Amino acid sequence: MNIEVSVLIEETRIKIAELGQLMFDRFLTDTAGGNISARVGDLICITMAGCGSNYRWRITAEQVLVTDLGGNVIKGEGKISREAKAHYRLYQRYSEGQAVVHCHARNVLVFACAGLPITPCLESTLKFGTIPVCQYAPAHSDELAENIAASMEGRESQITKMAALTIAPWHGLFSFGRNLDTAFDAAERTEVNAQVALHSHMLGVDMPARLAQLQKERIPFLDK
Repeated sequence: MNIEVSVLIEETRIKIAELGQLMFDRFLTDTAGGNISARVGDLICITMAGCGSNYRWRITAEQVLVTDLGGNVIKGEGKISREAKAHYRLYQRYSEGQAVVHCHARNVLVFACAGLPITPCLESTLKFGTIPVCQYAPAHSDELAENIAASMEGRESQITKMAALTIAPWHGLFSFGRNLDTAFDAAERTEVNAQVALHSHMLGVDMPARLAQLQKERIPFLDK
């Protein structure tokens, strides 16, 4: 491993640790789970098991693991998370993505439990389209990892531009982006969109119908 790659890996580990704390503080995940990872060349920097339950996401860069694409730990403290399977499957299948943020965002979980997609209702989330729900499989299983990866098919351009997202039923949100910043940004935008959609429903607004009406009227921002 050359010096340049070594420096980039250490910078990535620091950033992942910082984003983990931010993710928890902003209610984008809970102590029950979540993961953050990033690809650096042929290596993956990824959060270890128990970041939430054992550390409340107050982790250090040294606790962010460095592995190969097969999940073999090269550097770092702790054990690899069972949820890491989905991360590796995404990296193995799509070269466009360089970071994965998996979170248990509070409002997104309502849609995950209901098995319902999230329709964009804000300018900031139109670029993601409707966030789909992948086919159900038990948490931590190879089947779930495959279902999440399959749900990204056809959305490679979204990943290259910013990120593509998928809801895992009864589980949470997976954001696959071109880098850590865009994957995290997309996850938070989706959580805000989910909250707005739920509150709009409480107001009696049919958001999909409202969007269809705006598109019919050719509201300028929908053409972006």
